[in-house]
Amino acid sequence: MVKSVQNTIGERLFSLFIGCYVVFCFIVVAYPIYFIFIASFSDPTAVAAGTVWFYPKGANLEGYRTILAYERIWIGYRNTIFYTVFGTLISLVVTLPAGYALSRKDFMPRRLLIFLFTFTMFFSGGLIPTYILISKLNLYNKIWVMLIPFCLNVYNLIIVRSFFESSIPVELQEAATIDGCGDGRFFFSVVLPLSKAIIAVIALYYAVATWNNYFRPMIYIKNNAIQVLQVFLRDILIQNQMLETMSADSLNTVQNLADVIKYGIIIISALPMIMVYPFVQRFFVKGVMIGAVKG
Repeated sequence: MVKSVQNTIGERLFSLFIGCYVVFCFIVVAYPIYFIFIASFSDPTAVAAGTVWFYPKGANLEGYRTILAYERIWIGYRNTIFYTVFGTLISLVVTLPAGYALSRKDFMPRRLLIFLFTFTMFFSGGLIPTYILISKLNLYNKIWVMLIPFCLNVYNLIIVRSFFESSIPVELQEAATIDGCGDGRFFFSVVLPLSKAIIAVIALYYAVATWNNYFRPMIYIKNNAIQVLQVFLRDILIQNQMLETMSADSLNTVQNLADVIKYGIIIISALPMIMVYPFVQRFFVKGVMIGAVKG
């Protein structure tokens, strides 16, 4: 009885420790986001003075008013949404059939193709050859450069292939073949309906990567009419750093407003992904268990 009580006390103390540790980790991760949120509509002077910690001070929407009046932000917002939606669809159209084909054991060259795909994860042509190739294909400074050349991610392809191998029984394919079902019909009528979890996960991976991508459009897009939000955000941050190097009494107001605008843009740029994630979270939990040990 004493041993049982001691075990119970030890388990409770351990659970308490784990709970406190999880809460601490949550605060460490969530507080920066919370601070950016309250700072985005606080008084710029209070933010610059470092007095904004747990709640907003001097509620001020000047930063958001300036953002709403900044035309380039909305151009970037529109373009980023377009690239994210259609880029994700194109990536799924390419990744899902390729993953299914590589998961089929009766597909003879699959080992060679898997090796070639994996090889590109460690070795690539480099930035300059890729830039030359994009230019030769007449994709430079075109919207297609954000949709086609980089539509396949090998890591996502391997995840999809592993899912199909472990979750689609060979017996199901054999039964469908006996009933006269071809490969195409089997893929669209059987495989895809059984793969909603992995489709949601891979779509989320591609959407987040496309939404946050700024390096590719910075290199391959120069026309502001088709530029993305992240590049405009980067330009504003660079302008903000230039103001810091030129700080003087006459520039204090401009500097403070630039800081608030920076926080507001971060909130605006992250808001769509934050709104989408709860709808795919239950699929995401299932999808990340693909690599788990199965009994």
